[in-house]
Amino acid sequence: MSRELILTTALRVLKRTGPDGFTMNALAAELGVKTPALYHHLGGKSDILAGMREYISDRIDTSAFGVQPWSEAVTVWARSYRRAFAAHPHAIALLATLPITGARRTLTMYEAVSRGFRDSGWPEALIINTVVALENYILGSALDAVAPPDMLEPGDFAEEVPVFAAGLRARDQAPNSISPADQAFELGLAAIVTGMEATRAVLTQASRQH
Repeated sequence: MSRELILTTALRVLKRTGPDGFTMNALAAELGVKTPALYHHLGGKSDILAGMREYISDRIDTSAFGVQPWSEAVTVWARSYRRAFAAHPHAIALLATLPITGARRTLTMYEAVSRGFRDSGWPEALIINTVVALENYILGSALDAVAPPDMLEPGDFAEEVPVFAAGLRARDQAPNSISPADQAFELGLAAIVTGMEATRAVLTQASRQH
């Protein structure tokens, strides 16, 4: 068994069982091996979880930092971050509250992002909180990307919420080449990045004056 096989199988099991049903026994059964064999190849469950995190974060694009302006680079990063986790939505609940210790390549991703922020003028004390604020939005949007398309339908209560129902119809009837979830993500991302870019510009100007 290769590391790649174990991790891709783990993500497939997670997709089927959800976070609560994801166990080493379930993973071993899917691979057709005894559970102790997993510890021989990839260590304990914490190592597998770290590997799963790395597998997903490898799909997050940090290449625009240091090459494109900050607002464009962070948009590239955010879009790829959302795609990576939308492909494995159960991983959000499983990994969101676990330390990233052991996930070396995930830490490398954060290092590239942090450098991109710092080199663009963000004060060190604000870098992590700004990244986390973006992550909170991105992960919520990744879940929305895989939500049922009729999630907001009011059904029999449409007459009781006429403004909401009308807004929903207007959204669905408006010509657009991307899904409502993608539209909402792009709208929110543009607003967030615009606000953060304004904050960054003010902070950069202030630092130059001191």
